[in-house]
Amino acid sequence: MLNNWLKIAFINYKKNWLSTLINLFGLTIGLTGFMLILMHWNDEESFEKWNPKKDQIYAFQTYNKKENSYGNNVSIPIAKRAKEVIPGITDYVLFKSSELGFKITTKSKTFYQEGGMNVSDNFFEFFPFKLVDGSYKNALKGGGDIALSTTAAKNLFGKTNVAGESLKFNNKNFVVTAVYELPKENSQIKPEFLLKPVEPMKNDENQWGNFGYGCFFMLKKDADLEQIRQKFIKDIFLYRASLDKDSSGMTPQQYLDLYGPTDSLLTPLDEIKLHAKVSWFGPVDFKTLMILFTLSVLIVILSAINFINLKTAQASQRAKEIGVRKAIGSTKTNLVLQFLMETFLICMASYLLALALTELLLPSFNKFYDKEMVMNDWHIYFYSFSMVLMVTLISGLIPATYLSNFKAIETLKGNFARSKHGVWLRNGILTLQLIISSFFIIGGLIVNQQVKYMMNKDLGYSGKQIMMINFSEENPKPWLKYEWLKNEMRKIQGVTDISYGEAVPGNGRSSDSNMDYMDKSIQAQHGSMDYNYLKFINVKLKKGRWLDSKLASDTMSNVLVNEAFVRKFGWTDEEALNNSFHPGFDYQKDYHIVGIVKDFNIRNLKTTIEPIVFFHYRETDWKRFDVYNIQLKIDQNDIDGTVKRLKTYWQNNVEQGYPFDYYFLDQKFAKTFEKYQKQQTLFTILNAMVLMVALLGLFALSSLMIEQKLKDVAIRKTLGASDRLLILGLTKQFLWITLIAVIISIPISYYLMNEWLKDFAYRIDMPVLPFVLSLVVLLLLTFAVVSIKAYKATKVNLVKYLKYE
Repeated sequence: MLNNWLKIAFINYKKNWLSTLINLFGLTIGLTGFMLILMHWNDEESFEKWNPKKDQIYAFQTYNKKENSYGNNVSIPIAKRAKEVIPGITDYVLFKSSELGFKITTKSKTFYQEGGMNVSDNFFEFFPFKLVDGSYKNALKGGGDIALSTTAAKNLFGKTNVAGESLKFNNKNFVVTAVYELPKENSQIKPEFLLKPVEPMKNDENQWGNFGYGCFFMLKKDADLEQIRQKFIKDIFLYRASLDKDSSGMTPQQYLDLYGPTDSLLTPLDEIKLHAKVSWFGPVDFKTLMILFTLSVLIVILSAINFINLKTAQASQRAKEIGVRKAIGSTKTNLVLQFLMETFLICMASYLLALALTELLLPSFNKFYDKEMVMNDWHIYFYSFSMVLMVTLISGLIPATYLSNFKAIETLKGNFARSKHGVWLRNGILTLQLIISSFFIIGGLIVNQQVKYMMNKDLGYSGKQIMMINFSEENPKPWLKYEWLKNEMRKIQGVTDISYGEAVPGNGRSSDSNMDYMDKSIQAQHGSMDYNYLKFINVKLKKGRWLDSKLASDTMSNVLVNEAFVRKFGWTDEEALNNSFHPGFDYQKDYHIVGIVKDFNIRNLKTTIEPIVFFHYRETDWKRFDVYNIQLKIDQNDIDGTVKRLKTYWQNNVEQGYPFDYYFLDQKFAKTFEKYQKQQTLFTILNAMVLMVALLGLFALSSLMIEQKLKDVAIRKTLGASDRLLILGLTKQFLWITLIAVIISIPISYYLMNEWLKDFAYRIDMPVLPFVLSLVVLLLLTFAVVSIKAYKATKVNLVKYLKYE
């Protein structure tokens, strides 16, 4: 019986070769996209799975109701008190900074080692890397202790058994206490060396408002997360508010509502890569991944729709076969199993082709996402094969059940052709396919318009020909280093202007604090800078004046603010220029606003422009120690030559042995668009795949349906119908289906794309053109695809179809 089924299957594959190829091609494309996106998702989910304590380690995030924002930082007193008063918390680990780089000197060599991290001394209790040499006990207790990865140890000493060896950087001596091997598995936490920032942590022990640390908590195995969250609010945040509450008589709750944070969130260690609200170790973007995965599944569904449509369209060809089989005793179950087997063979062939195509495309996909994925995870094969089985059932069971329900006596009489059930089923499924295609066209056009809008939007500043050089070598007085360089580097040919700014567009570095005026308080970014910085990057002055180096007050207590700062306080420009405020970093004196500048974007166009207060870097003692860059405006006529001269000067006279760490401001900010440009690229590729699968299915389906009408065409042509009328009559049905599908897709597409656009602070208004284009494009494509077969139908041999009439 099985042998007979196989013979019948291959006879039908050969007979309907076009449909067979289209089904193979569509499923192969769909399954390939599904597997690639699934591998990407699986790779993202695999981060931190290596850690044996992952089920007890939770990343800490805060929530501020007033600002409706999440934060990923904590202060030392908050973490310390949480361990003391919340029973479910047993320990915590702190992170001060990452991606540190130093020129390190050993007995035999000097090497610039990157990838360092400042952490608290119990780091290895949370992240038990494999110990290669030394001991984790007291490995980071003192300020002169350092732990190295095997890579760093080989870079510095040429070997890994170096515990007890000495090294030096920043004019301090260190002793290697441990050498560890980083996990080969995916992890965001892979430090090449570890230090404990003893002095900074000592200074911050009582600073409740210094949210300068990342934090993980170790919880008991049976800890209640909701109970811990409630205790954070009651025993930590309200307690802090009671210590800091304003002398005006606010209650702790009022103070908390005003300043925040008002809530907390704990995310398991192995979920922070995708599922945290915000992460200390990088951006979180689960929504985009879900969109891509959903789109890949839709493509597979479209392929399954093709299967269903083509199988039901071929029903009339197999009606008599089924009638004969039923007449000689075949059961409905046997017929269903036979048709499922035919579908499964096509699906398996597509699956094997998809595996080969995935392997072929994987290097390019890895390059696109900067990954090193390989097809060695059983999950990929399990879920993709499960998808094959699901497609087999969906695209096989519906036509199989439909075909097996034919009445033997009717089909043998030839009456099946008069049944309209198959027509309704095919038309309904084709409509669904075209709805999905319409959504992809509309969505792709809207994504393109949004990305184009972001790329062309006026940012409020100009970063062209502005080079920023980061200081890599630590300096006890970095502001003096800047001032010295400002004078010396002006002499280099090609340098036209020099300045310094803390809030640099595109670099992601920031610090903020509360700004208080009477009973109002807002959070604002710090923009410490040199006097000329805002003019240096071509920011526009809206009201008031610039800071002046000749006025002592402009170094002591005068500031500039942006428009967002004024709006946040609810002031007019005139009120702002007449008001003073108290910043959180200096409550001892009044700060006066002398100028208001036009808003400019320092982060990306997805987020709103934040309030920023600009002041000279000498205005506060501690800001002088945070001067971390020098920025130079380059003559546009000799950019390459000037860069070479600057690099030579820097490496010979400023930071010998350190890399020349620089970038141009406009190029750096452009990188904030990369994620959206990748979304645009992927959406365009998926869009093309969807249209290709849908149009091939439409072509095959229309071919089969028009072939069933060839006798009608022959009769009408004999009666004098023109080719134009015949083509229009054959395509009219499909054009109506397309029109209905687009009309249905419009509200669905509008809702989904409007939800996507809500993520952008600066977004386009919902355009009308994509909806119109979707209708026009699909109607034209439908007519083009169907009319090809319709035109051929008008050229039929009349004698062939009419000789028996």
